[in-house]
Amino acid sequence: MAAPLLSLRGISKSYGQIKANQGIDLDVAPRSIHAILGENGAGKSTLMKLIYGVEQPDDGTVAWEGDALDLASPAEARRCGIGMVFQHFSLFETLTVIENIQLVVPGRKGELTERVRKLGRDFGLEVDPLAHVHALSVGERQRVEIIRCLMTNPKLLILDEPTSVLPPQLVEKLFDTLRRLRDGGVSILFISHKLEEIRAICDRATILRGGRVTGNVDPREHDAHDLARMMIGRDSPEPMPALPHSGGEKRLEIVDLSHRPDDPFATSLSNISLAVKAGEILGIAGVSGNGQSELAALISGETMLPRDHVDRVLMMGTDVGRLDAAARRRLGFAFVPEDRLGRGAVPEMPLTLNSLLTAHPLDLLKHGLVDKAKATAFTEDCMRQYDVRASGPEAEAGSLSGGNLQKFIVGREIMLSPRLLFVAQPTWGVDVGAASAIRRRLITLRNEGMAILVISEELEELFELCDFIQVLYHGTLSPPLITRDTRPEEIGRYMIGAQSSEKAFA
Repeated sequence: MAAPLLSLRGISKSYGQIKANQGIDLDVAPRSIHAILGENGAGKSTLMKLIYGVEQPDDGTVAWEGDALDLASPAEARRCGIGMVFQHFSLFETLTVIENIQLVVPGRKGELTERVRKLGRDFGLEVDPLAHVHALSVGERQRVEIIRCLMTNPKLLILDEPTSVLPPQLVEKLFDTLRRLRDGGVSILFISHKLEEIRAICDRATILRGGRVTGNVDPREHDAHDLARMMIGRDSPEPMPALPHSGGEKRLEIVDLSHRPDDPFATSLSNISLAVKAGEILGIAGVSGNGQSELAALISGETMLPRDHVDRVLMMGTDVGRLDAAARRRLGFAFVPEDRLGRGAVPEMPLTLNSLLTAHPLDLLKHGLVDKAKATAFTEDCMRQYDVRASGPEAEAGSLSGGNLQKFIVGREIMLSPRLLFVAQPTWGVDVGAASAIRRRLITLRNEGMAILVISEELEELFELCDFIQVLYHGTLSPPLITRDTRPEEIGRYMIGAQSSEKAFA
C-alpha cells in the first residue's frame, strides 16, 4: 500500500476541561475519499481545524507526505496543498464573491470571475461572482467556500456537508467531480451526516465518539443502520408516523404575495401563495438562493410589506404585514432562522442570555430585570431536553459545535409553545441521532395540533416530516404537493424548473 498522504498519531486537544480530541490516529491515503463520522460534539470540527492549521494540537504528531508537519496557520496549510470548507463560513460579508476569492487565490479579477463561473457550472454550484456575500443565503455562501477551495488546486480537500445545498439531480454530478478529483490525485476528507452518501462516495470512514476513534471501516461494506449505530453507540429510533388529521384552522396564510427587495442581488418573489393549518407541516423545498431568505424575512417580520400589500400575510387570522417580529411573536409565532450564528444566537453571549432573546416573556424578567435563577433553569431544561452538549448554561454560544447550537435554538423556540412554528433548515449540520430527535419532536408537535412551516434543502427530511411540499424556484412557488403521493424525482424537477405546475392539492 502507498504511504499515507496525511498521517496523525496521538493527536489530542483540550479546551479547559473539555477534551475535544483524545489520542486520535488517522491515515488518509493518496487518491482517496475518506469520511469522518461522529455525533455533534464528537470532535470532528476540532480535528479538521488541527489539520488545517487553525488550531495546534496539545499532543501528538502530524506527517504530510511522510515528513513531519507543524502548521501555524491556514495559510501554511494552503501552501502545503490543504484546502478546507468550514461548517461556519470564513467570508467577509461586505466584500463580493470574487473579492473574497482574491484574498486567497492570485489572479486578475476578470480571469478569476470566469473560473468561478466555469467551476459553478461544472459542480452544479452556480453563484454570482459579483454579488456581495451579505446578500447570499447560507447555501450560496457554502458554494463560494467550495469553489474557493477548488481554485487553490489542493492535494487534500476537506469538505463539510458539501451536498446540503444541492437538489438530488446535482448531487451525483458533484460526486462525479469528486471522483475525478480523486482519480486525478486529490484526496478528500468528507464530513456528512447523510450516511447513504458516505456509502456511495467514500473509500474509508473513520468514526469518532467522545473525541476518540472508535472505528475505521469501509463504509461500502456496512449499511446506513450499521454506520449510525457505530456513530452514536446505539440504534437510532424509527421515524414517527404521522397521525391522520382533518385540517384545523389556518395559522399562516400568504395570498398572492409579490415582493421586490431593495437589495439588487436578492431574489424577487412573485405571486407567492401558501397556507399552513393547525396539525399540519408544510415544507418548502428548493435549491438555496431561489428566494428562501427573502420569503423567511417576510414571514418572520424582519422585512415588512409596503402599505398597499399589508393584507397578504396573515397569522392566526390577523393581518401582520406591518407588524414587526416581536408583535408577531406575541400572536404565538416562533422562528428558527437558518443562520444560527448572528441571527439565531449571539456568539459572544452565554446560553443563558441567548435564552432571553426570545424566551423573556416566559416570566424570565422581574420588574424589567433578568431573573437569573429562572433564566438559568430554563436554559438547563433546554439543554437537558434537547441533549445540548456544552460545559454549562454559561458557555458562550460561539463555543458550541454547530449541531449543538442548532439543538439549543430549536429547543428554545419549541419551549415557547407557539401556535405557529417556522423552522428554516432544522437539522443543517446536525448528526443523524440529533436530527432524528428533532424531527420526531416536530412530528409530535404537529400531532398535538401545532402548525409548522419548514424550509429545508434536505429532501429526505421533507419527505419524513411534511404533509405537503411546495417548491421555490426563481422566486415562484409551486402548488402544494401531497407528500405521500409525490416522488423525490418530481420535487427535483420542480427544483430545477423542469416541471410544470400540473399537480396541485385542492
